[in-house]
Amino acid sequence: MTKLHASHWAAISESSFVGGMRLLFWVCRVFGRWPFRVVLYPVLAWYVLTKPAARRASTNYLDRVRAFAPVPGGWYGVLRHFGSFAEAILDKMLLWGGLFDKNLVSHLGMEPMRRLLDEKRGAVLVCTHLGNADLCRVLSNDVPGLTLTVLVHTRHAQAFNNMLASLDPRSQTNLLQVTEMNPATAMMLSERVGRGEFVVIAGDRVPVSPDPRVALAPFLGVDAPFPVGPYVLASILQCPLYMMFSNRVGRGYQVNFELLRESVRLPRKGREEVLAQVAGDFAARLQHHCIRSPLEWFNFYDFWHLPHLDKNDAS
Repeated sequence: MTKLHASHWAAISESSFVGGMRLLFWVCRVFGRWPFRVVLYPVLAWYVLTKPAARRASTNYLDRVRAFAPVPGGWYGVLRHFGSFAEAILDKMLLWGGLFDKNLVSHLGMEPMRRLLDEKRGAVLVCTHLGNADLCRVLSNDVPGLTLTVLVHTRHAQAFNNMLASLDPRSQTNLLQVTEMNPATAMMLSERVGRGEFVVIAGDRVPVSPDPRVALAPFLGVDAPFPVGPYVLASILQCPLYMMFSNRVGRGYQVNFELLRESVRLPRKGREEVLAQVAGDFAARLQHHCIRSPLEWFNFYDFWHLPHLDKNDAS
């Protein structure tokens, strides 16, 4: 079993936060959104007080993003940050519970995606922990021909998965647990993309591995490690590479689809440089959206911790 550094995101349990969200979800369903917010902040204050690692991670992120966007500092800023996180989790629960008004969700950049669907061409879709990525999965149920396979490593968040499954069993149907990419998984994904399906993978969390393959890219003023797996996968599957970002707008969300690469080709010479360039372009777009909505990026671990870099050419 892989031993994880204490700062790795997969080493952080979310079970205690999920327990609080069950109560808050009940409050929202019975009394409405504003009573939910009244009850929320005492719960958040307890959570932030008892979770120093998450508190430090939030403070670190807010300190960095403050150089680019106005955000509150100190304990107030951390509480606001976790408050946005709780609101996003509540929206996920409302979405899967059929209680969220989907008319409050707008989309930008959907036309190229619709053309891919019409042509039955698949793609790799890089998502992030900004806003509410579950919007893509829930709304795909309403888009004819759109089939997703979401690559995840969520065993550390099994309590949260079980909670969503209790609201709608479909929340678990298109998830594929993947720790490391192997030939059998790659072949299966190739078949799915060949049928015009979309493979969804996070671009802002390093792999669960003792030697994660990452590229360093500037992010909020400091180099940070970004996984290269999405870009290697797009090169293997020989398909377009898109990004998806979501931001809260009023009571709803705006979902942005952006083309990262029409295709990814990784030469034997200069392979790492190409991967670093693609990762850098992704990091720049993530930074853009984080500055736009600075309290909506939810990676509560030491994101700038630099793991041992695996520089071996695996081709």
